[in-house]
Amino acid sequence: MYLSEQTKKGGKGHSPVIIRCNGRDLRSQKVLQEYRDVAGLIHRNAGSSSDGTEDSDFSTDMEHTDSSESDGNSRGPARITRSTARLSQSSQDAKNTGDHDESPPRTPTGNAPSSESDIDISSPNASHDESIAKDMSMKDSGSDLSHRPKRRRFHESYNFNMKCPTPGCNSLGHLTGKHERHFSISGCPLYHNLSADECKNCDEFQVRAQSRDKQVEERMLSHRQDDNNRHSTRHQAPTERQLRYKEKVTELRKKRNSGLTKEQKEKYMEHRQTYGNTREPLLENLTSEYDLELFRRAQARASEDLEKLRLQGQITEGSNMIKTIVFGRYELDTWYHSPYPEEYARLGRLYMCEFCLKYMKSQTILRRHMAKCVWKHPPGDEIYRKGAISVFEVDGKKNKIYCQNLCLLAKLFLDHKTLYYDVEPFLFYVMTEADHTGCHLIGYFSKEKNSFLNYNVSCILTMPQYMRQGYGKMLIDFSYLLSKVEEKVGSPERPLSDLGLISYRSYWKEVLLRYLHTFQGKEISIKEISQETAVNPVDIVSTLQALQMLKYWKGKHLVLKRQDLIDEWVAKEAKRSNSNKIMDPSCLKWTPPKGT
Repeated sequence: MYLSEQTKKGGKGHSPVIIRCNGRDLRSQKVLQEYRDVAGLIHRNAGSSSDGTEDSDFSTDMEHTDSSESDGNSRGPARITRSTARLSQSSQDAKNTGDHDESPPRTPTGNAPSSESDIDISSPNASHDESIAKDMSMKDSGSDLSHRPKRRRFHESYNFNMKCPTPGCNSLGHLTGKHERHFSISGCPLYHNLSADECKNCDEFQVRAQSRDKQVEERMLSHRQDDNNRHSTRHQAPTERQLRYKEKVTELRKKRNSGLTKEQKEKYMEHRQTYGNTREPLLENLTSEYDLELFRRAQARASEDLEKLRLQGQITEGSNMIKTIVFGRYELDTWYHSPYPEEYARLGRLYMCEFCLKYMKSQTILRRHMAKCVWKHPPGDEIYRKGAISVFEVDGKKNKIYCQNLCLLAKLFLDHKTLYYDVEPFLFYVMTEADHTGCHLIGYFSKEKNSFLNYNVSCILTMPQYMRQGYGKMLIDFSYLLSKVEEKVGSPERPLSDLGLISYRSYWKEVLLRYLHTFQGKEISIKEISQETAVNPVDIVSTLQALQMLKYWKGKHLVLKRQDLIDEWVAKEAKRSNSNKIMDPSCLKWTPPKGT
């Protein structure tokens, strides 16, 4: 076989040398035999390592410069690992026991060769190269790696940066007295009106923590015995132990205080006014000592269980709360919790395909998905198109996965949304904006296929990157356009979110002012306005009251035509340049679904 030695970076006079390594080369055979001995020693040392960590945990790239060389040669970067240190020590031992010129050289990367074919042998410059390799081996074996901090696991480094959310708390101590730090309100001594030293020195918590395991074992044993006894009869009478416990609880609860004194009430009110929700209310004398003790015990148990989960890395601060999502060209901050699967909800950042709405864990998975995703628009039928704006009707029964992903996405920005997975009874109307890459999601609204209360919208959302651009009002207008085609009067399902209520009130105001601007008669009817605009009469009345255009005079309700508001609206309409943000009924190609 032919082996070559790489020219060292920056070196002079070290040209690549190729020699033939065969069975007749006695010197090469001796080198190979010594290398096999060294490799076997390294393998045994690596197998007997008991530190419990991998070599890669301590690997790093270091730049070595040999300042002692008179010719100014410098060595390239070498990767130092524990295996390298073992190889260096073994090479040094082999050097002391064998011939100086016959010790095996190191590989250019600084790692141990993995096979015979990885050995580099040079004939003309062998002594010079071997001396450089041995010097580097001695430096590697003598290097101290203790100054490098041990690499933390994810949950350890995460908890290291976490802080207790209680104002004024330094995260020291724990409610149970068993931990040095805490990261949640449940384990905060300050929140429970205690200090860290009080919790640590409290005999109550210490005894409880030591005897809890014993109590659990006794309880499990008694339950097993009770289960065995229950096999005899279906309706088992209470045991003697249970009856004694019930009598004991009854006696303890008789000691409950009749009520708080005036001084105690003032003390409690002062504590509440001083700390508000940042501290636990004073609970003494509110109930019996037995019930208070049960509550304290449950608090300590829950806090201890949460702390165990944190130490195991199973939960983190703000767990099940996705902070940001990568959606197309945008990285969006989320507003509310959404019930994504647990392994995704704990990530903090979620990656989504903006066309099929599939959610992924990493940028690499998203990039690979986008390379093969064939979707460029929502599924379903395109029922509206004007310019770059399109609306697709998606049946929740036919495209269940897409609609579920859409609902999960919407919950990140809606507080009152409750529909996530039961999407089959709904139709989804998805608005998109098209460009050369595809149809990008602007927003959507959903409606029941058969609504007994004539709701024309069950849920409505405009994506944050398209808010305050008129798209929300377009979605609302489109929902009422569908109601007009169906010859129905519609209204959105309550409760509305804060932004949704603002958008709907603005839309209703605009509809009423436009109707009054074109109305030429002297008498007006709420019913006529409702039939003309497809807006529910209740919504019309509430809007007229908000505009102070509805008055009660001599037993009749009168609608006052306020010309100042109408003129103000006309002036705003004249200044608007986004005429494309208006739904055109002529561009709608849709008939109401039947029998769905």
